Amino acid sequence: MARSRNLLANHEDGSTGAGVPILHFAARLEDSLHAWRERRGRKRGLKTTVIPYTGYGSPGWVRVLCRVVLTRGEVASQRVAKVRGWRSFFSIPVDDVEVTVIAGGIEQKVLAGRGGLVDTRINVDLEPGWHTIVIKTDDTEGVTAEVFVIDPDAAFGIISDVDDTVMVTALPRPLLAAWNTFVLDEHARRPVPGMAVLYERIVQANPSAPVIYLSTGAWNVAPTLSRFLDRNLYPAGPLLLTDWGPTHDRWFRSGRDHKASSLERIAQELPGMKWLLVGDDGQHDEQLYGEFAAAHPENVAAVAIRQLSTSEAVLAGGRSRAADNEQDTGTSWVFAPDGAGLLDQLKKTGILGSRT
Repeated sequence: MARSRNLLANHEDGSTGAGVPILHFAARLEDSLHAWRERRGRKRGLKTTVIPYTGYGSPGWVRVLCRVVLTRGEVASQRVAKVRGWRSFFSIPVDDVEVTVIAGGIEQKVLAGRGGLVDTRINVDLEPGWHTIVIKTDDTEGVTAEVFVIDPDAAFGIISDVDDTVMVTALPRPLLAAWNTFVLDEHARRPVPGMAVLYERIVQANPSAPVIYLSTGAWNVAPTLSRFLDRNLYPAGPLLLTDWGPTHDRWFRSGRDHKASSLERIAQELPGMKWLLVGDDGQHDEQLYGEFAAAHPENVAAVAIRQLSTSEAVLAGGRSRAADNEQDTGTSWVFAPDGAGLLDQLKKTGILGSRT
């Protein structure tokens, strides 16, 4: 087995390098709390655990995603993956721990960042399709993570919002949002009618198309969201979530900034891809997608917006006021209240049955 000795440090944006940002007071306070909890946890016999997430890449590189936390038990990683609701937010993150990634027979070292998160890109040449990589630390057994390597000949994929697009959550009303996040499990969440069928039809027409789910949710709920998507027959794909708590420069994280930076990163990593951007009209999706389509028209095949019902719109804080998007961006926009309606509209764009 080949071995790479390069140690990659993770930053808030997932990039690597030597620069270290000056931390906001809230971030320093959070880091101190995490360090105190880690010391107490280790004294109680808690074990280091790696929680793997699905990644993606292209021939020559893959994006590796996981979190390192402390938990109890011999099968800790399995236990953490099954945790639901508010309990998932009480795991103890382990910062600055060395993590080993084994992909394509090559062993590489990376460094977990704030919140125990690993979000880094490693150089490895894998064939297009699904692959299994191994992630571990010096004091854990290896766990497996799935990565989807996008075919260089693929020119089309789906980037989908989660909240109120594939799953009814009625965000961002605070009390209901907290209930959905901290209490409900995937069995109690309702899928948006017809969306799984829509995605499956598009993937059947474009077999090499990747599907990336982009949400403002915290990494803590990734196992729950993954189970929901699988249970409701959505195509498999990586989830791009955000960390919980303050950032290096502010008290609270911006979900909008997370989505915007994620879209920008994907455009830079996969410049030859055209994406169907799917969202809803209850938050910022229309504005975000409109801005992205205007900046990167070569990377947008179409935009599909799920229209909330009147009651959903009230719970979500109203509808977006974006207008004339198609005229402004030159991109096809379709609107419908469910997956069946969007499917009918998208048939006119040529996406179904098209490989471009």
